[in-house]
Amino acid sequence: MVLRFAAIRFTQPILHARRLGALFAAGGFALALAACGESGKPASKSETPAATNASAGGKGAEIAALLQPGPLGDRVVGKADAPVTIVEYASLTCSHCANFHQVTYPALKEKYIDTGKVRLIFREFPLDPLSTAASMIARCAPEPRYFPIISVLFQQQRGWAGSDKPLEELLTIARQAGFTQETFDACLKNQSIYDGLNDVKKRGAEVFGVNSTPTFFVNGQVRRGDATLEELEKLIEPLLK
Repeated sequence: MVLRFAAIRFTQPILHARRLGALFAAGGFALALAACGESGKPASKSETPAATNASAGGKGAEIAALLQPGPLGDRVVGKADAPVTIVEYASLTCSHCANFHQVTYPALKEKYIDTGKVRLIFREFPLDPLSTAASMIARCAPEPRYFPIISVLFQQQRGWAGSDKPLEELLTIARQAGFTQETFDACLKNQSIYDGLNDVKKRGAEVFGVNSTPTFFVNGQVRRGDATLEELEKLIEPLLK
């Protein structure tokens, strides 16, 4: 089931990163952490064809299109030659995404990623201005710090995403990764990172039919919604034989 975010109250749409900080600073911000979708369409748990709107040429071409990174490059965990690739589209304010990364991901990493069977490509699919800001902070950090920041953001999601002053809470987390007030502010004004995130989101929606988070592609097969290890194993194990 795809749930919807409560209305985020601001006076004008986000057009570019330079207006992002000002909108948060203005306050009047409400976020429902239980919601992780944006289209309102029901999302089935799994679907078999993959990347249904990708370029013609068969499933191989569809998977190749899916694996093409966006302008900011992909953030990846696992061996490049792993037989199974999971592409995850996630929003940092999505509670189901946070649950997956706190409950399922550690077991998935231990059993499949660390053993060379699976690699995970994590792609940002921000559903609101706050998740966009959080994704920008992670992208501005040196690459080795990217996943530690993502992990902390999911672990502390209710604190910063549910705060009346979310930007201040994000700054507190960012300081732990070496940001200063100046580098934090500069990051939220980085137009190329903002545009790169939007490019990935737009392509995910228009080309691969992503309309809720989390959405997983397991060697191209679509699995929508939070997933247990057992549910993912049903897709992974046949690909390892």
